[in-house]
Amino acid sequence: MLFSVVAIVAGAVRILLTWATNSYVFSLGHEVGVKVYDRVLRQPYSYHVSRNSSAVLAALRQVQAITAGVMLPLLQSISGIIVGVFVVAALFVLSSFITFVIFAGFGVVYLAMSLVIRKHLKRNAKIIASAQAEGIRSVQEGLGGIRDVIINDTQPYFLSRYSELDLRLQRANATNALAAGAPRFAIEAAGMVIIAALAYFLIIRSNNAGEVLPILGTFVLGAQRLLPSMQLVYGNWALILSNLAGAEVVLQALEAPLGPEWSQPPARRLPFDRAITLKDVSFRYASDQPPILERFNLTISKGTKVGFVGKTGSGKSTTVDLIMGLLEPTSGAIEIDGQALDGATRRAWQRQIAHVPQSIFLADSSIADNIAFGIDPATINPERVRNAAQQAALADFIESLPLGYETRVGERGVRLSGGQRQRIGIARALYKQASVLVFDEATSALDMETEAAVMEAIRELPTDLTILIIAHRLTTVENCDEIVTLEDGQPHIWTRTGGQIS
Repeated sequence: MLFSVVAIVAGAVRILLTWATNSYVFSLGHEVGVKVYDRVLRQPYSYHVSRNSSAVLAALRQVQAITAGVMLPLLQSISGIIVGVFVVAALFVLSSFITFVIFAGFGVVYLAMSLVIRKHLKRNAKIIASAQAEGIRSVQEGLGGIRDVIINDTQPYFLSRYSELDLRLQRANATNALAAGAPRFAIEAAGMVIIAALAYFLIIRSNNAGEVLPILGTFVLGAQRLLPSMQLVYGNWALILSNLAGAEVVLQALEAPLGPEWSQPPARRLPFDRAITLKDVSFRYASDQPPILERFNLTISKGTKVGFVGKTGSGKSTTVDLIMGLLEPTSGAIEIDGQALDGATRRAWQRQIAHVPQSIFLADSSIADNIAFGIDPATINPERVRNAAQQAALADFIESLPLGYETRVGERGVRLSGGQRQRIGIARALYKQASVLVFDEATSALDMETEAAVMEAIRELPTDLTILIIAHRLTTVENCDEIVTLEDGQPHIWTRTGGQIS
């Protein structure tokens, strides 16, 4: 009866410890994953344009790998070591000589195996981390360009590329699994040889098999109890080693430095009542590259519409990225109402800006959710959504739909036309109630009729908004108050006088 109670209590304690260990490790993994994503989201724009998004997804995936492949095995190994220490201590009291011989033999086998496979595990760890990142990238590219993939019949190429990467990944995983489990069979064979040799040696020396065999039997039972703990520790060591490359990826993401603006509490909007001023601004993307802008000077008064026109690579998008605080000047200064735009004011200034890109990202959600993008649906202001849609000349279309603002747009807005997607982008910008609207080639992919309709919606926007329009065609910006053409890093400013640009 007592034995049954002890067995039940022992089982319950082990279940409780297992639950506590797993809960702690996976809660810690959750915190690490959130911190990695948080750190990535807070990186400057230059960080994101210099990296492939697959690297970020791979880092988040590696968090799961190190949770199950580093943190959990580490804690499990501690319990295995504790059990092993108690077993060895008990056997040492019985016979220090036999204990030393048996477990020194076991230790030599594990040490030899670890020395042999250590390099293979480290190499495979790098293969796994690389293959996972490249595999994610391959899938993204195949699905991201699915229209071209279907039309060009290039499915075999993307499938072959993914298959090759996945095969490398699975082979590395298989090798690691073999390396983690193989010593068990070597230990079992070595243990039989060691026990047999000890039995022969002790019987010959004592000439009393009846005295030796019970002692050896005790050691055999002890070894059977110890072997699972030793194998657990060794297998976990191999598992940890095979995930170290992934851990390095996660640590690199966690150690990415944050700008000074993130050391301050959330900022209120930076006051903007007069003008945006660029003073002798120069910019280059790298020290070994030619300057995009050089001693650039420009003043944009509040409430004006300014068009930026130029050939590809002339610096028009770079100029607007600098104005939005996405990039920092190599030299010179940008001021908002005389206040420097720097790390201390960047976030506050960006609260005044709304951006409409050429390709509007739409989530597979409702029209209302996409207009108030990035906001908890429970806190969306329906009146602001309707007002934004009205200003973007989108309300009549939405209200003609059976579900109205709750109509789902499909992944990337596939159920909408190009003009409707752009209008949602405009409505999204207006929902923010920003003072500065930036249209980054927002109509360049539209046909002339749709572009004219979208530009008409832009012209009807409130006159107190400062609007910056990046375009390739002069006709797109013909109704702007000023047009800035860029050539060789220098602006040429054309101003509207008497209804004409001159």
